[in-house]
Amino acid sequence: MATRILLPVDRSDHAETAYNLAADLFESGTIVLLHVIDPADASFSAETSVPNIPEDWYETRQKRAEKQFAALDAMAEDAGLEAEHLVETGKPAATIVETATEEDIDHIVMGSHGRQGVSRILLGSVAETVVRRSPVSVTVAREQSEE
Repeated sequence: MATRILLPVDRSDHAETAYNLAADLFESGTIVLLHVIDPADASFSAETSVPNIPEDWYETRQKRAEKQFAALDAMAEDAGLEAEHLVETGKPAATIVETATEEDIDHIVMGSHGRQGVSRILLGSVAETVVRRSPVSVTVAREQSEE
């Protein structure tokens, strides 16, 4: 049975760091690249308190994901790994956990923004939530600080 590794991809360089770690940890298998489009990122109208989502907002997010997938595909090919792409809509942590179950994932490797203090409390931590709720092992790749 081939190993299936879920690698959540966002707009950050953390996805590349996580990918490099996944390639080091797993010599073979399939990297399932997942980009979650969070509707909470859309703008809200103050007058109506409802989403004010421009028509091209979702398409723009999909195109961003596809660009990042293309860059990671090249890295997968160089490492001898297969790559699959998924774009889902929802809350990132919950969608990552659901996808791990639905896609028969063996391991999750994901990046972390490494927020601390008040920003972590206010913004939450997708990686921390995934670690707590995941049905499979999770490895979190974090950029090394140059301090």
